[in-house]
Amino acid sequence: SRGFSPLLAASLIHAAVDEVLRTDLTEFKKQSVETEEEGDEERLTLLDGESLQRCFFNKLRDVCFEWQKQLPPLRPLKRFLLVSIHAIRNIRRKMEDRHVLLPEFNQLFGLSDDIDRAYFAVFDGHGGVDAANYSATHLHVNVGLHEEIVKNPAKALKCSFQKTDEMFLSKAKRERLRSGTTGVSALIVGNKLHIAWLGDSQVMLVQQGNAVTLMEPHKPEREDERARIEALGGCVTYMDCWRVNGTLAVSRAIGDVCQKPYISGDADGDSFELTGSEDYLLLACDGFFDAIKPYEVVDLVLDHLMQTKGVGLKAAERLVAAAKENGSSDNITVLVVFLRDPQDILADCLRDTKSLGAGDDAQGSPFNFLSCEAAATQ
Repeated sequence: SRGFSPLLAASLIHAAVDEVLRTDLTEFKKQSVETEEEGDEERLTLLDGESLQRCFFNKLRDVCFEWQKQLPPLRPLKRFLLVSIHAIRNIRRKMEDRHVLLPEFNQLFGLSDDIDRAYFAVFDGHGGVDAANYSATHLHVNVGLHEEIVKNPAKALKCSFQKTDEMFLSKAKRERLRSGTTGVSALIVGNKLHIAWLGDSQVMLVQQGNAVTLMEPHKPEREDERARIEALGGCVTYMDCWRVNGTLAVSRAIGDVCQKPYISGDADGDSFELTGSEDYLLLACDGFFDAIKPYEVVDLVLDHLMQTKGVGLKAAERLVAAAKENGSSDNITVLVVFLRDPQDILADCLRDTKSLGAGDDAQGSPFNFLSCEAAATQ
């Protein structure tokens, strides 16, 4: 996708998928299997993914040829969005984090109204990468195809976590998979921010230079989570940290078929009005938030903007490096969604620092005005 317009890419993918769905998919039928869900037998039809993939790319090629003759109108996003993403395996044997960024959500799902939509998510897998891979592949599709996506996007987002969990559990039972994943997602719809999460991956907002807490992660030591688990017959014990049934350090997740229902797949969610004063949104796994506090995020990002003269593309890389320096040994994924131009954020920092003058207030500020000014003018 180097040098390729994401807007055009999303539109092409939607058109190609439409063409695939118009074809007779029975030729890709692989097998039918019987599954047993709570005593009820259900027949499940599986398709040959490799053959279906070839069909998709053939359709994509055909669409590209057609659009070379006449390109349909493409509506650009109205809201400013700049995304910085960085992820590392760190010292772990495997990389089990996954992330998704879809600023062109409307184009991907053929939503043609005048409201911009953008989707972002981070998944932190455990016990293998299958659940994280599956969630990164299917959750946004479940959101985009949900019947309430236009009228009630908050419901669509939250319900899609549960649907994705149910879908993966069926696959896990069929294929004997034992992995799970936490997940956090954000759906920006016009001037509304909708979030949903399972587990301890988190999302936070920075507004006018202040860190804003948006959620409380699902951990076994929470009183409400402990009560829920114990009411189901499970237990919460301390083994280097609080764990469900002595195993997992999170109380909600997609997957973990052997730990259901103690590990719940019922996501929490919330919605917030965006006023235009928001600086950026940050989504990250626990490998980041266990090492970096929210207020430190503000300092680190501003320091990065000062050093780069307001270029925010590598802000996530700076945050990941800071988490590693602070002792994080886990996989680390950080996704920063700038809701304002980083240069404007830096300019506001300089203006606010100037207004403090050179008195005691300026000395107490975490940012030195002279270094700010030098970084901005070099």
